[in-house]
Amino acid sequence: MNELENLQSLGLTLPSPAYISGALLFGLVGYVAFKRGRKTSRPALTWTGVALMLYPYAVTQTWLLWVVGAALCVGLRLKWD
Repeated sequence: MNELENLQSLGLTLPSPAYISGALLFGLVGYVAFKRGRKTSRPALTWTGVALMLYPYAVTQTWLLWVVGAALCVGLRLKWD
């Protein structure tokens, strides 16, 4: 536990399980969208997939991760067919 306290004193914290599960979920959905967009030559699907895979690296709050991910998934669903 001493290492954890040292990291927290430096301002580093571990992500919550909700954040990790959201990042994995949206990353997998993004990967599927990326592969489908490349296969069907649809740039909207491809770039939405890239956004879903990469945005968790830029977002630090869990609630924002889920809100942005849900919005991107809704946009993806509208572009899918």
